[in-house]
Amino acid sequence: MQSNELIKGTLKTIILNLLKENGRMYGYEITQAIQEITKGEIKITEGSLYPALHGLVAEGMLITESVNIGKRVRKYYRLTKEGKVETKKKLTEFSDYIVMMQGLLNLKPSI
Repeated sequence: MQSNELIKGTLKTIILNLLKENGRMYGYEITQAIQEITKGEIKITEGSLYPALHGLVAEGMLITESVNIGKRVRKYYRLTKEGKVETKKKLTEFSDYIVMMQGLLNLKPSI
């Protein structure tokens, strides 16, 4: 299991990247994708996911779309134009950060 502090610091970037790759997703779908991609190493709770999603909506990075599924309403999230630009910036920033940390900690890339 990965450090909660590391996950908390990267959750918005993870969400933005998933939406960049998948177009639109709803909350549970996002948690399941993260769990599947990380082979169960990272499990995101509703208590951390939804505040991050609501923050991204408030920042203008995401828009929502409500869809009726039977008697339930499912809220989908999708990147805005600003969100697409910010996703690219965050991914570049994170990639640069990884390279810098590898240098600081004398770690060799595993790629």
